Amino acid sequence: MSQRVTELEQEFQERADAITTARAETELISPEALEGLYVQAKDLRDRLEEMRSRADEAEASVTQLQSLADIEDRATIVEETGDPVLRRLASQITAGDEEAETLFAQRLDTLIENARDTAERRRSQANALAASYQTLQQRIDRQNADLMRIQQMQREADATGTIYETVLTRLKETTVQRGLNQADSRIISEGIIGEKVAPRTTLIAALSLVLGGMVGMAIVLIRQYMHNGFRSAEELEGATGLPVLGQIPKMPFKAREGLIGYLHDKPTSAAAEAVRNLRTSLLLSDIDNPPQVIMSTSSLPGEGKTTHSIALAQNLVGLNKKVLLIEGDIRRRTLNKYFDDVSEGGILTALSGDKPLNELVLHDDRIGADVLMGEESRVNAADLFSSDRFRDFLDHVRHTYDYVIIDTPPVLVVPDSRVIGQYVDAILFSVAWDRTNRAQVMSALRELESAKLRVTGVVLAQIDPKGMRRYGYGDAHGAYGAYGKGYYDAT
Repeated sequence: MSQRVTELEQEFQERADAITTARAETELISPEALEGLYVQAKDLRDRLEEMRSRADEAEASVTQLQSLADIEDRATIVEETGDPVLRRLASQITAGDEEAETLFAQRLDTLIENARDTAERRRSQANALAASYQTLQQRIDRQNADLMRIQQMQREADATGTIYETVLTRLKETTVQRGLNQADSRIISEGIIGEKVAPRTTLIAALSLVLGGMVGMAIVLIRQYMHNGFRSAEELEGATGLPVLGQIPKMPFKAREGLIGYLHDKPTSAAAEAVRNLRTSLLLSDIDNPPQVIMSTSSLPGEGKTTHSIALAQNLVGLNKKVLLIEGDIRRRTLNKYFDDVSEGGILTALSGDKPLNELVLHDDRIGADVLMGEESRVNAADLFSSDRFRDFLDHVRHTYDYVIIDTPPVLVVPDSRVIGQYVDAILFSVAWDRTNRAQVMSALRELESAKLRVTGVVLAQIDPKGMRRYGYGDAHGAYGAYGKGYYDAT
C-alpha cells in the first residue's frame, strides 16, 4: 500500500505539472476572460450589423439622388431631397434667374457626390468591422479549444488526487490499531433539564435596537453636515445672490441622442414645462432690452448646459422665431452626438468665409432650429473667439436670426466662456442638483466676475423629484410636488 501511495503521488504531480505547462503555452488567461471575448464579439457583431444597415441606407440614398438627376421637375427634386439650398435656387429659377439653373444642377451633383462618399465610407467601415470580427472569432475558437483541453486535464488530475487521498487515509488507518475496542467515555450521572442563564436575549435585543437607532441618527447627521451641494432654489439664490431662472428635472433618457426625441415626443412633460418657465424668465429678465444672443455655461462638465441649450432653442422656435444654436465648445464637440446628420463644415468654416452660413448650418425638423457645429482647430479656442472675425460673425447672425444660443465650455476648465461672454446679451449658469459643491460654483462665478461679466441667472438642473421629496423639499416645489402632477400629460 505504501508503494501504491508513492506511485499515485508521483502520477498526481506529473498531471499537475502538465496542466501548468499547458497553461503557459496557451494564450488563454481565464474562463472569465474568454467570456469577456464572447461579450466583445457580440458587441462587434451588433456594430457590424448596424454599420451594414447604415451602408445600405446610404447606398439607397445615392440611388434615389441619381434617379432625381434625370427628372426635370425641380419641385419634385426639392421635395424629395428637402435641401434648403435647392429650394432657394428653385425659387430664383422661377423668378427668371438663369445663373440659378446652373447652380441648381451643381448643388444636386454635390448632394449626389456627398451621398456617394458617405456610402463608400460606411461600406469601408463595415468591411473593417467584418475583418475584426472574423479575427476575434478565430481567437475565441483557439482559446475555447485550449480551455476544454485544460479542463479535461484538470478533471483527470482531480480524479488521481482523490484516489491518492483515499489510499493515503487507508494507509494511516491501518497503522493505528490501538485502543479500537476501548470505550472513549462512561456515564457518571444522568443529565437533568436546567434553565437558560446566558445569553440574555431580550436585554441584548433592546440594547441593539437603541444602539442601532443612535448609530443611524449619527450617520444621517454626519451626512447632512458634510453635504455641500444645492437642493433648493432658495439655497442657490442665498449662496450666489443671483436669481434662479429655472428648475429643470432630470429627463428620463440614458443616451444623449434620446434628448431631441424626448423633447419632440413629450411636449407637455414636466421637463418641457420647466424649460418653458426658463424661457419666460429669461426673456422677462430685461423687458426693455430682451436678450438676443444667449450663452449657456456651467462650472464643470456634465451639469446640463448643453441639454438646456438645445431645449431652449426648441422652445424659442415655438414662438415662431428663427433660432441658431452654435457649438462654442469646439474642444470636445459633443453636439454631433445629439443629431443624426452632421453638416459639412462648421463654425471655423463660417469664420473663414469659405462657405455661406446657410450651407454650413444643420436644420433639424424636430427642434426647428438651425445648428452650427464646432470644428477642430489648430488655433487656441480662446484666441479664436477673441478675434475680430468672431465678433463680426456674431454681428452678422444678429441680423439673420431672432435668437442665437451659444453652448460654451465649463468656466473652471478653460477660459473660452469668459471670452465669448464679452459679446452676448445674457448668460445662463447651470448648477447640477445635489452634486456640484458650493466652492466650485462660487469659484466659477468669481471667474466670470473677474472678466466683468454679469450672469443673468442660474438654472438648477438635473433635479430628482424623488430625491427632493426624500429630503423634504417636495411640498415646497409645486412643479415636483403631488399637487403639480395634474398639469402634465406625460412624465
